[in-house]
Amino acid sequence: MKSNVMISLTSIQWQDGEKCETELITQARHTKSGRFDVISYEDTEATGFEGSVTTIKTDGISAYITREGTANSVLSLEVGKKHFCQYETPYGSMQLGIYTHNVDNTIAENGKLYLKYSLDLNAAPLSDNELIMTIQ
Repeated sequence: MKSNVMISLTSIQWQDGEKCETELITQARHTKSGRFDVISYEDTEATGFEGSVTTIKTDGISAYITREGTANSVLSLEVGKKHFCQYETPYGSMQLGIYTHNVDNTIAENGKLYLKYSLDLNAAPLSDNELIMTIQ
């Protein structure tokens, strides 16, 4: 099953007690691969990663966010576990720790995906993050 869809993507980031929220509405491709929902979209200037493609693959207990193009990274999110990734940006690369608090995939029921995770840089807390995606 492949389908072109519209997604609303809200990203909330808490850093040093301050909240930053961004929203992106864009076209995406939704496919099903085994037990995984796979959503892929082109990044824009609004995300800061213009020229990259982001793919989110989730089965409800884990999620993998892959970005390829002008920026490259793979974030592995598994509830209750910490993973490390090499995170490349147009300004350089860094190693991040990712601890996942919640993965809630209800795409099949109501078209929603919710991710909550914390990032650290060199073992120092960097930010708490929420990603809320709705397929329209």
